[in-house]
Amino acid sequence: MEASTAGAARRTRNVTIAAATMTIALVGMGLSLTLPLLSLRMEAGGMTGGFIGLNTAFGGLATVLGAPFVPRLARMFGVRPILFAAVALGAATLLSFHYIPNFIAWFGLRFLFGVSLTILFVLSEFWINAAAPPERRGLVMGIYATVLSLGFAAGPAILALVGTQGLAPFAAGAAIFLLATIPVALAGGETPVIEDETTRNVWSFLRAAPAATLAGFVYGAVETGAFGLLPVYGRRVGFDEQGAAALITVVALGNVLFQIPIGLLADKIDRRKVLLGCALVGVAGAALIPFVVEARWALTAVLFVWGGIVAGLYTVGLALLGARFTGAELATANAAFVILYSMGMMAGPPLIGLGMDAADPHGFAWTLAAMFAVYLLVAGTGFAKSR
Repeated sequence: MEASTAGAARRTRNVTIAAATMTIALVGMGLSLTLPLLSLRMEAGGMTGGFIGLNTAFGGLATVLGAPFVPRLARMFGVRPILFAAVALGAATLLSFHYIPNFIAWFGLRFLFGVSLTILFVLSEFWINAAAPPERRGLVMGIYATVLSLGFAAGPAILALVGTQGLAPFAAGAAIFLLATIPVALAGGETPVIEDETTRNVWSFLRAAPAATLAGFVYGAVETGAFGLLPVYGRRVGFDEQGAAALITVVALGNVLFQIPIGLLADKIDRRKVLLGCALVGVAGAALIPFVVEARWALTAVLFVWGGIVAGLYTVGLALLGARFTGAELATANAAFVILYSMGMMAGPPLIGLGMDAADPHGFAWTLAAMFAVYLLVAGTGFAKSR
C-alpha cells in the first residue's frame, strides 16, 4: 500500500512538473516571436533605434515594478487563477498591438505585456521549484531550462513561417499564449497553494541568498548583451553577416545541451560551488575569445562550451533558491530572481556596448569577463564567510 501511494505521488509530481514546464515553454515561444516582431514593426513605421529600445525597456520596467506583488496576488486568489489571468492578458495585449497601431500607445501595451510575462515566469518557476524533489531539483531545473531554451528557439522560426505583416503574427503569438492554459488546466488542483505570508521583501533575498539572486542578474546581463552584440563583434573581427549571426546559434546550442548535465552535477555537490564554477568558466571563456578569434573552429568551440556552462547560473541559481526556501518565501525569492534577471537584461547591453566603444572590438569580451569576475568575487566571498 505504501509503495502504491508513493508511486502515485511520484506520478502526480511528474505530471505537475511537466505541466509547469510546458506552460513556460509555450510562453517563451510566444515571447521570442513577439520581441523581434514588435521591433520590426516599429522600424518599418519609421521609429528610431532609441525609440524602439525605450519601448522594449518598458517590459523590463513592468517586471521590476510588478514582480513584488505577484506572490501576494497568488496567495489571495490562488496560483492557478492568476496564471489563467496572466495568459489571457498576454494574448489580449498581443492582439491589441495589431489593432492599436499607435506607437505611443505601445508603451502602455508593452508594460501590460511585461506584467503578463512577469506573472507567468514568477509563478511557473515557483511551481516547478515547489514540486521538484529535493534530491533531483537540479535535474528538474536543468530540464526546465532546456525546454525553455527550445521554446525561445522555436518562436523566431514560427515568425519566419507566418511573416511579420498583418494580423497573422500577432494571432499566432496570442494562440501560443492561449495554448499555455492547457497544461495549467490539465494539472487540475496540483498547482501549489501559498497559505503562509512572509515578512521578507524581494530585496532582502540579495542578502539572504546573494549567490543565487545575483546569478540571475549576471546571467540576464550576459545573455542579453551577448546575444545582442555578439553579431556586431563578429562583424568587427571579420565575419560576414551570416557568419556573425551564426555565432548566436552556437551559443544557444550550448545553452540547450549543457543544462541537464549541469543540473545533475548540482544535485551531487554544493550548488554554490557549481555557481562559482560556472562563473569561473565565464571569466576564462570570455577572456579567451580575443585569442581564438582568428581560428574560427576554436572560437566556435569556446563559444559553445562557454555559452552552455554560463547558462548554468540561471539553472542552478533557481535550484539553490528552491533548496533554501518554501511556500511564500520561495515565491518571493523567485520574484526577486526574476527582477534581478530583468535588471541585468537592462544593464548588460549598454555596459557591453560601452566596453566595445572603449576598447574596440575586444572590449566586448573584456566586459563579459569583468562581469563574471565581479560575481565570482561577491559570491565567493559570501561562500567563504558561510563556511
